[in-house]
Amino acid sequence: MSDALLALVGTPEGNRVAIALALMAAFLHAVFGALQKGRHDPWLTRAAIDASYGIIAAPFALFVVPWPEPHMWAVFAGAIVLHSAYKIVQAMTYDRAPFTVVYPVVRGTGPFFTVIGAGIVFGEQFAPLQWVGLMMLVGGIFGFSAYNLARVPVGQTLWPAMGLALITGCFVAAYTTYDAWGIRATADPFTFLAWFFMLDGIFIPLVTQRHWRSMARDRVLPLLGRGVIGAFVAYFGFGGVMLATRIDRVGEAAALRETSTVFAALIGWWLLGEKVGPVQVALMAMIAAGAVVMEMAG
Repeated sequence: MSDALLALVGTPEGNRVAIALALMAAFLHAVFGALQKGRHDPWLTRAAIDASYGIIAAPFALFVVPWPEPHMWAVFAGAIVLHSAYKIVQAMTYDRAPFTVVYPVVRGTGPFFTVIGAGIVFGEQFAPLQWVGLMMLVGGIFGFSAYNLARVPVGQTLWPAMGLALITGCFVAAYTTYDAWGIRATADPFTFLAWFFMLDGIFIPLVTQRHWRSMARDRVLPLLGRGVIGAFVAYFGFGGVMLATRIDRVGEAAALRETSTVFAALIGWWLLGEKVGPVQVALMAMIAAGAVVMEMAG
């Protein structure tokens, strides 16, 4: 499978596969967010997901994929530090403001800085019309935040949370660029994926272990079940966008992934009974149009 995947690098077919992977990742990222909502504490849900994908990935990392090259241990260490810092800042952000206000800021900031990072690290260049498409996409995402911001009371923690959301978005850009570099640093991309998921599954469960001990036992099994489902969503969602950045341009894959905001709004309307008004429809159309312009101009 690795040889077939790597044969797509730099080809028109590879571009089409990368687009499909990035759009799949966008949809699954929205599903991942929906899984963290509900009666369970979102960070205990995240801990269940992380522990599940770490445990499931372990036998593949240890016995199936080729063993990492010696230089990859430093690469994995950097990835885990970046992702752990991202999760901490993300938690600080979500503790201080409504999810629907700060989430679009995080997701809108990420692709903009990822495109800049991809230009510096990989020498990628966007055509002028692609920048127009990117600005449409990012503008639509920020529009969701502004729309939701106008409907919540302004508290003392709101504006610090917006600042933290911008920082979280910068971490998204940093880990996306770093992961794209890391998955290219090993001969077999599935080696990176298997070891990344195994190692990344340790941090949040360790941080939340005291909360797990205090939980009622009848709540543990449903939460673990959600964790297993979330693990497979993560494999195809986060793993999919990493593979997209391996076989095609990093900036385009990162931007397409952030159409997850559209999928999140549709999931909220269809499954969670949330209202979607004309302003939100217009913003979703703007995001989708921006993605189309960006790809057509590329």
